[in-house]
Amino acid sequence: MGDKMNNIIDSIIEIPLGTKNKYEIDKKLGKIRLSRVQYSSMTYPSEYGFIDDTIAKDGDPVDILVITSEATFPGCIVEAKVLGYLDTIDNGYPDPKIIAVSNVDPRCNFYNSLEELPKHSLLEIKNFFENYKLLQHIKVEVFDYHGIEDAMKIIEDGKKRYLEKESQN
Repeated sequence: MGDKMNNIIDSIIEIPLGTKNKYEIDKKLGKIRLSRVQYSSMTYPSEYGFIDDTIAKDGDPVDILVITSEATFPGCIVEAKVLGYLDTIDNGYPDPKIIAVSNVDPRCNFYNSLEELPKHSLLEIKNFFENYKLLQHIKVEVFDYHGIEDAMKIIEDGKKRYLEKESQN
């Protein structure tokens, strides 16, 4: 099913696996900025970044978590195989988290669906988003995981929003 859906995309990593630092790419400067350091002792459970040329409902690019066996670095482009998404609401705004694996990492590129991932990995990701902003007093609601088709629809909708915004400029 994955190949038929063309669920291989490029992701841009902002936050490497295992860090507390939240980096963001400053598009105006073309540089990477340290946005903040996690208020909690939690570290990011996977590579975390965005899908370029998309706009999510919260106005930011569509978020993506890319499971890898090794950390990369902020600004790294990683070819990712989309497996699904985690439904969240962050501070009142819909904020789905696309879940993918590195398509160039032989230690994880054989996964083709969320159901194939280790259950504990999915629990860790969910737990991270349930708790990572507690000390900032920002409410994050975390719901269920959804499959590839739904995730690809979020990405396509994000691309449409991006193109609409670009056409208005």
